[in-house]
Amino acid sequence: MPSETLALPVLVQTVKEFEKLVLDLNGQTRIAVDTESNSLHAYRERVCLIQFSTPETDYILDPFAFDNLDALAPIFANPRIEKIFHALEYDVICLRRDYGFEFCNLFDTMQAGRILGRKLAGLDRLLEDKFGVKVNKRFQKADWAVRPLSRDLLLYARLDTHYLIPLRDLLKAELEAKGLWPLAQEDFRMGCAPNGSKPRVESPYWTRFSARRDLTLRDLTVLNELAAFREQMAAQLDRPTFKVLSDDRLIAIAKAKPVSAEDLQNVGLTSRQMQYWGTQILSAVKRGMEGPPVQRIPPQRPDDAYIKRLDKLKKWRKKVAEEMDVESDVVLPRSLLLALAERGPDDFTKIMQHSPWRMARFGSQILKVLRG
Repeated sequence: MPSETLALPVLVQTVKEFEKLVLDLNGQTRIAVDTESNSLHAYRERVCLIQFSTPETDYILDPFAFDNLDALAPIFANPRIEKIFHALEYDVICLRRDYGFEFCNLFDTMQAGRILGRKLAGLDRLLEDKFGVKVNKRFQKADWAVRPLSRDLLLYARLDTHYLIPLRDLLKAELEAKGLWPLAQEDFRMGCAPNGSKPRVESPYWTRFSARRDLTLRDLTVLNELAAFREQMAAQLDRPTFKVLSDDRLIAIAKAKPVSAEDLQNVGLTSRQMQYWGTQILSAVKRGMEGPPVQRIPPQRPDDAYIKRLDKLKKWRKKVAEEMDVESDVVLPRSLLLALAERGPDDFTKIMQHSPWRMARFGSQILKVLRG
């Protein structure tokens, strides 16, 4: 594996090591960042590792070793330090959620690759193309919350940041050569905005399945009780809901409406599931059968003007994307697309104010489409 030829990463698990890390990062103008979370292994995911690379050193920070990481907040918010991520959206959401960090001056190597027309802009593909590095994906689904961290996991995790600084330089040079650097800067600035911080609206469990036409209202009522039970069990066991019972299994139970252990066995429950949860599942089914049926709420249909604008914008965006040889959302991100379709030409300048490159390049075309 390529990481075996590199110096070992510095594992940060003590206050003294953390202070040295913060001092080093504060003295940099560019740092590479990545995170590892445990979404596949826990009920509520959390950041389990934060990787940093400078031109000289790879660090792996164990956040479990510290009461807080407040000393990192000024680094992420510092406009003089560029933070380089690959596919920054998820990492930024996780870091903002767990630690309240705010962000300024970001570079996303995946988005840079997409703007350059790369249909396959994953880090493994970019590292192989640019540096001849082949990444072994066998730890992709590892449980990063497990301690102690093995040497192999540390070596794997460090590859996510070790090459990001030189990769950033190569991609920026390509963007500048093609006149696309201002477009990339727009998208990186958008990545700093707290788009993922809107309050979560809790809906009844059954609404996740309400679009399925093979489920009756009674099926959905039973399914709601089963999903509530699954949520409770997942929280108690601290594991993802799909590792308690899959959606397909819940739907099968809701349709069959079992009343006995034999019925449960017929819908595919394992003997272990029967032993642990059989009685509770049957009770959930019973509550769903006896309670008032849920009522589907008819979806609100957007007005005709919105639908027409959205359709025309999508067709225009697809055509331009084909001409530029990029994905459609590179031409016009979904957030701008929907805002323009909803609010029309009257708010055009306000909607596009943070995207001056797109405004200059496509503004007249977009207005023509909106005024169609």
